[in-house]
Amino acid sequence: MSISFGVITVLIGLVRIIYKKSIKATKTLSPDDWVIIVALALRIPGIVINVQGLARHGLGRDVWTLGPELVTFAQFFFAEEVMYFIELSLIKLALSLFFFYIFPSKNIRRLLLGTTIFNALYGGAFVIAAIFQCTPISYFWTKEFTPSNGHCINLNVFGWVHAAISIVLDVWLIAIPLSQIPALKLHWKKKVGVIIMFLVGTFVTIVSILRLQSLITFANSHNPTWDHYEVIYWSTIEINVGIICCCLPAMRPLLVRLIPGLGSGTNNAKSNMEDYSGGSQEQSKNNLSMNKEQYMLSNSQSSKSRLRRGSDTESVWRD
Repeated sequence: MSISFGVITVLIGLVRIIYKKSIKATKTLSPDDWVIIVALALRIPGIVINVQGLARHGLGRDVWTLGPELVTFAQFFFAEEVMYFIELSLIKLALSLFFFYIFPSKNIRRLLLGTTIFNALYGGAFVIAAIFQCTPISYFWTKEFTPSNGHCINLNVFGWVHAAISIVLDVWLIAIPLSQIPALKLHWKKKVGVIIMFLVGTFVTIVSILRLQSLITFANSHNPTWDHYEVIYWSTIEINVGIICCCLPAMRPLLVRLIPGLGSGTNNAKSNMEDYSGGSQEQSKNNLSMNKEQYMLSNSQSSKSRLRRGSDTESVWRD
């Protein structure tokens, strides 16, 4: 599953990047694209660790059937744990940046800016805590053999606190865009389509909640190579689903072209559909060079094609 799901995730991410770079009018990558690129880059070693590191060195087997392999397993598990915190933080960061560039409201942008800062601080804090959860660090993979040579923080509390904050952030990042839907001047069918697109993110929240069950015995397990299978299983699903859900809203214009039903609603004239990041500067320069009649015409059609400070929300979702 790790290989197939990981490959699908990377392919979807690459389609998003290629679409934004080659097909979109602006042909530029925005900040959230670069964050996704980093997350995708981390997926590749993540797949390797799951398959060549954890599975090959004892994952899913009883600990008493292993020897020195247990140390190697714990080392790979440590690396996977740190990468999990990094990738999950990157997914939320990419999503908040995406929303920041498509919603022009100053109040919403303040909320998203605060969310981005909080996510960066929270993510960074847990990454550092994950690295130094044991003193010395090597005690994480040697404690089964030398239990008196170090100590670790309460891993149950650590895991549950992170999971709780992560789920709250997921719900928050879904609630922000949904709160803006009623104000969009779109046909109700298109509003439903936009709502469905945003609600795709609930899959990540559902997976995060399902993953909580695997944390019950996480820190107190006497058979970690067997018991941690569920933790790895759900964490892998959570990261892959998170990246996919993060890519879909940015690819909506492409999905509408491939699946016309997604864009059904009123018959709209073709909008400019410039990329939400970079498009505003280009459009602003064009507007300044317009003559009076062109400028008035542009104003009269602003609800259909004009981008404001990064991207007009309605224009982003109209196609």
